[in-house]
Amino acid sequence: MGAGMWTLPNVITLVRICFTPVIALLPFIEGYWPKLICFVIFVAAAVSDVFDGRLARRRKQVTDLGILLDPIADKLLLFSTLIPIYWISRQRHDLYDIPLWGSIPLWVCALLIGRELAMTGFRWWAQRRGVVIPAGGAGKLKTVLQNVFIGATIAWFAFRDARKPLGWEHNRIAEYWNEFHGTFVAVTLAVAALLTVYSFAVYIYRHRHLFSSH
Repeated sequence: MGAGMWTLPNVITLVRICFTPVIALLPFIEGYWPKLICFVIFVAAAVSDVFDGRLARRRKQVTDLGILLDPIADKLLLFSTLIPIYWISRQRHDLYDIPLWGSIPLWVCALLIGRELAMTGFRWWAQRRGVVIPAGGAGKLKTVLQNVFIGATIAWFAFRDARKPLGWEHNRIAEYWNEFHGTFVAVTLAVAALLTVYSFAVYIYRHRHLFSSH
């Protein structure tokens, strides 16, 4: 890697990639502190994803390496959080049961992950035909809602783990928060799933000319 590749945005992206194994492993550790730490790291990673691109454009430091690494970092962050969330919610649904949904359905995880893989393939296919597909408004909104859902779920795991050791099981405020937080996770999951389908459909429709035979 040349010296010109060691730009601040690229370093931020590389750090985000390096933290994905930590984010993936922390939720499996017993107790609320590991999950709370996971939540903080995830939020930092999600926020850095927004700012490293803007930083690269502002500093005129957009590089081929950055263009390559940024989507890889995004997908690694999704996989490193969604897979543990699915596994933990299935194995410990008695503790992490989400209102309306129960445990996270497998089809929702397949939808979120499948969409990212399909979009990557579509972008690659379009690029081979000379068309670059930039991130659109629907896609960016999908990412935001997806990250809100993931962050809220990790925080939900931490809260559920903290209730007993902190003596919150019969606390009225904790009960209200339990209802609000659980409902928030359920709603954001539903909205994220809908936006996942909608944003992909928008990309396909806007670039439908690629499917025309010449």
